[in-house]
Amino acid sequence: MKTHTKAHSQVPSPAAPQGPLDWRTLVGWLRDDSVISAQEAERTIARCASAHSAQHPLQRLSVVGMVRQADAHLLDADMLTQWLAERCGLTYMRIDPLKVDVGKVADVMSAAYAERHKVLPVQVGPGEVVVATAEPFIRDWVPEVERQTRKTVRLVLSSPMAITRYTAEFFALAKSVRAANKSGGQSGLASFEQLVELGKANKQLDANDQGVVQVVDWLWQYAFDQRASDIHLEPRREQGVIRFRIDGVLHPVYQMPMGVMNAMIARIKLLGRMDVVEKRRPQDGRIKTLRPGVGAARGDEVEMRLSTLPTAFGEKLVMRIFDPEATVKDLSALGFAPHDAQRWETLTHRPHGIVLVTGPTGSGKTTTLYATLKRLATEEVNVSTVEDPIEMIEPAFNQTQVQTHLDLDFAQGLRALMRQDPDIIMVGEVRDLPTAEMAVQAALTGHLVFTTLHTNDAPSAIMRLMELGIPPYLINATVLGVLAQRLVRTLCPACRTREDDAATQASRETLADLVKPWQVSGSYRPYQPVGCVDCRMTGFRGRMGLYELLVVTEAFKDKVSREPRLDVLRRQAVQDGMRPLRLAGAARVAEGLTTLDEVLACTPPVN
Repeated sequence: MKTHTKAHSQVPSPAAPQGPLDWRTLVGWLRDDSVISAQEAERTIARCASAHSAQHPLQRLSVVGMVRQADAHLLDADMLTQWLAERCGLTYMRIDPLKVDVGKVADVMSAAYAERHKVLPVQVGPGEVVVATAEPFIRDWVPEVERQTRKTVRLVLSSPMAITRYTAEFFALAKSVRAANKSGGQSGLASFEQLVELGKANKQLDANDQGVVQVVDWLWQYAFDQRASDIHLEPRREQGVIRFRIDGVLHPVYQMPMGVMNAMIARIKLLGRMDVVEKRRPQDGRIKTLRPGVGAARGDEVEMRLSTLPTAFGEKLVMRIFDPEATVKDLSALGFAPHDAQRWETLTHRPHGIVLVTGPTGSGKTTTLYATLKRLATEEVNVSTVEDPIEMIEPAFNQTQVQTHLDLDFAQGLRALMRQDPDIIMVGEVRDLPTAEMAVQAALTGHLVFTTLHTNDAPSAIMRLMELGIPPYLINATVLGVLAQRLVRTLCPACRTREDDAATQASRETLADLVKPWQVSGSYRPYQPVGCVDCRMTGFRGRMGLYELLVVTEAFKDKVSREPRLDVLRRQAVQDGMRPLRLAGAARVAEGLTTLDEVLACTPPVN
């Protein structure tokens, strides 16, 4: 075109779309759509000329650092794929493996066929198959798939790197499940158990069960990639179900034949040094493995705690995954506000006394305690713990496992620790009067004791100690403070959106009513969840702690001695500087980190 400058002459004009994509054509389209400037188009051509010729055009363009004209952002593969989908009139899909039924999609076509045509089935419905492709103008394979499946093919556009990765993963998993199931139901399980017994002596399993090994390895790698905190293997009447807990919410992942699931559970129990044959009683075990793709030299080991439970349809197994970085987080990373972080630091550096951490199961008490103890465990300090079970192996601690069948409970373990010259002691939980009495004795004899209780808030911990039988004067003499906590889901930074002015005003008024008699002041930037592939359409990604810190003062001790009532203790704690859990949550809502509904769901009301 005559209106083009000389610089445009190297950039091809759009042609009739046909055949495979060409990176020069894509650059021309990006320029014509004003996604990039003419100068950026010329720079891209110069940079791409030396790029790897075997790469897909979208991948090739994503690595040369193209800058979007509108906002100067670098264009990555997902952005380029989304733009191309809009230009071609197709739906853009960022493949979420948690939402793909691997067994069904693997039945649509073979792995070789998918690799040859660079496509991947992602959804299978009654009359439709959704197939992801990175080549929108190559469709000669569609009639053949429609004829074979007797379903309509609907194309979606996805990143070529995602298609390559998940094609390998999905078909490998389906192949492993089929191979593991080939031995046939319960007979296969019996054979596998016999091989397990042989494996104890020979250190080898039959090659026919290699599929089981591959499925277990895939399961762990997949769970690590998806940031799962727990893996559930649940038997059902007809099929076993695998679910991951991510950000506190369970997500279904895969269904498989019961024979395969039973064999998987048997293998995991073997690795966890559990009794493989015993299925009538609960068992506990541990596994330590390396995160895939990371060398042992970097020390990125992953601890998993195993727990089995007999159910109506078989043995259920739950694996809790412990983040290896959990013990090195600082207080701000855990979610402490500056006000509480400073007070917690002062409290945990006292020479002796009892520090309590309270909250329901799964509220992050162990993570807080380990992170705190990790910072206190210097070479000059002896840190010893009594736990049930040991959550994470930490080399800086001397950790003891409670074993009730050997009469080693918390009280007995704590009594034994007193003779081990400890400086700091952590007791997993105060469950009864003997344990509480031993903790008090340890504090009175010059030790700093950390322990947990299950109470609704911080002041309730004092009442709980009294209910166990600890007299008020001993509580005043030993307890330094109580930290109550909850975990709240945080908004996904990729898709959260700012509330409009009307919604902001309404939510501010609602928040003000909920935190009375406290007042909401300062900036208020509420966001709402939207949902994207990064957060699996939930609108949330990750969790953070909400904290309520009660520091025992002389005025508080006076109330414990004179008026040991919960409402009186709570009022005094607030006067001494305690900020309730809901108020901590309100601050996070105001900062745009979470939502009001999340805070209401996990915190008690302000009294």
